[in-house]
Amino acid sequence: MEIIKAVDRHFSDFGWLQTYWLFSFSNFYDPQNIQLGALRVFNDDIVEPDGGFATHPHEEMEIITIVLQGEITHEDSMGNKTVIRAGDVQRMSAGTGLTHSEYNLGKEAVFFYQIWILPDTAGLEPTYAQKTYDASQWQNKLLPVASGQDIPEAVTFHTDATIYRCQLDLGEEVVHDCADGRCVFLYLTEGSLSVNGQEVTARDQVRVKTAEQLVIKGRELSDFVLIDVPGRND
Repeated sequence: MEIIKAVDRHFSDFGWLQTYWLFSFSNFYDPQNIQLGALRVFNDDIVEPDGGFATHPHEEMEIITIVLQGEITHEDSMGNKTVIRAGDVQRMSAGTGLTHSEYNLGKEAVFFYQIWILPDTAGLEPTYAQKTYDASQWQNKLLPVASGQDIPEAVTFHTDATIYRCQLDLGEEVVHDCADGRCVFLYLTEGSLSVNGQEVTARDQVRVKTAEQLVIKGRELSDFVLIDVPGRND
């Protein structure tokens, strides 16, 4: 188990966008930090009002957006035009190719995570899905919000992986097993956790590449995302 502290994240400030890239992305390249198994990108983004990402293409990637605060307007080449709000989970399966844009048309900054996961199968038709959750659903438990496994309550995608949200009260705990051949990534949005007895504070990452049971305990009210993905050469 590896803990990467918040201060060690790569930060870029474009004025309209403040972003932390947790893996190599765009003009940030670290050959020792390309991906974790099938998890290729995890960006912690803040987009200011009237800012956004102009229309651009993707292919052969499962792209999941989790909005933490505010709202962002999405439009794509499949004909979707939607607003993604706090609590929402959006998934684009880029497949053979799509284009999309994301703009903050609101009056306040929008805070969100964008997650890219490598698909198990290439050459699929692009598709879109979006679902709204309430924070009470992940109170003191790991709630699957997006998954390539057969989980009815989760947004589906095309990788044998699952993204969970969880908020733990002080003293509450959850357990997650990282199976052999799998990787687990945990990102703490706010609060403080004990993970297998080690302290994890806001915006720290936990990365696991070997079979291990994770005992995650709230040291205070804490909110985090946990991602379980197939292991790959990374």
